[in-house]
Amino acid sequence: MGWSKELPVALALISLLVIITVSDITTMLIPNKILIVFLGIFIVLRIISPLDPWWSSILGAATGFGVLLLIAIISKGGMGGGDIKLFGVLGIVLGLQGVLLTLFFASLIGSVAGITAMLTKKVKKGQPVPFGPAIAAGSLLAYFFYHPLIEWYMSFF
Repeated sequence: MGWSKELPVALALISLLVIITVSDITTMLIPNKILIVFLGIFIVLRIISPLDPWWSSILGAATGFGVLLLIAIISKGGMGGGDIKLFGVLGIVLGLQGVLLTLFFASLIGSVAGITAMLTKKVKKGQPVPFGPAIAAGSLLAYFFYHPLIEWYMSFF
């Protein structure tokens, strides 16, 4: 990444993801105070270093929040409120395409981790599993490898 306007965005994103991963694993909560602080930080950073197009951050936040809210409503509480709000904050950083890619990777990683935990009897069926670590991993994949992944995917068409 080097010394650029995007470096503070990357460092703030990594900081947020470490905090929410530890919090979600230990308490099964993603605190609102943390999300509010980082929302302010990311809004300022995206004004300094905007995505192209600039409105992708706004659309990404609305889409990330809206899609997870819809999943929570359909699953009748299967998705925590912290996860929903986290996706709204991530949408500011990642934009529309990035937040959708994050959702794909987080779902894939979370599913593999959940199935593995059930097969190894570490969790029982119906027992809640923190989704924050999967969201963190998916976010990092989408943020750092978005362009190579999209180019690879598009090479099939």
